[in-house]
Amino acid sequence: MRVTDTMGRLNLPPDGLPDTILMTDEKRLADPIPVIGGLPANSAVILRHYGAPDREELAVRMMAAARKHGVKVLIAADARLALKVGADGLHLPEALAARGPGVWRLWRRPDWLVTAAAHSPGALFRAERAGADAVLLAPVFPTASHPDTRTLGTLRFSAWCRQSPIPVYALGGISPVNRRRLKDSGTRGFAGISGFLDIA
Repeated sequence: MRVTDTMGRLNLPPDGLPDTILMTDEKRLADPIPVIGGLPANSAVILRHYGAPDREELAVRMMAAARKHGVKVLIAADARLALKVGADGLHLPEALAARGPGVWRLWRRPDWLVTAAAHSPGALFRAERAGADAVLLAPVFPTASHPDTRTLGTLRFSAWCRQSPIPVYALGGISPVNRRRLKDSGTRGFAGISGFLDIA
């Protein structure tokens, strides 16, 4: 039985969270299905594709592929869709998490994993108050998605990890080399797009 706190969050042990999280991207990863089968064990994928007219169809196909390979699927910013397709959870963009618990909690299943995006120490605490189980903190390193955004670097990322009230995933410019640089940072795992593209 999975136990939840008063906010509905999962009280998961560290091994109850995925180690790696693939983020979908309409431009850089239009079809994430081929990549899912090559993800490492204990992985999750977050469906973004916010403007895709076939988002629900893609979610259904992702669920089918993920079930074959033991991968969790989280739907970004749409609790109704997550519930409809039987997803494993929900991902909250930072702006959505900043609003607090929100109406999405009415749709939340007890076994859902909920993650949130964050770009500042304050956002880490807002994500926790909103009901997230973990947070994706970005950008740690330079990334093609946001080339002009100031990066955190290893020292600041590590410091913010230690301050966070919930587990933190490193996002932004994550590569095999950069993963090693974050070995002692306190990160729970890694999230990204391009770092997974050579899997397919």
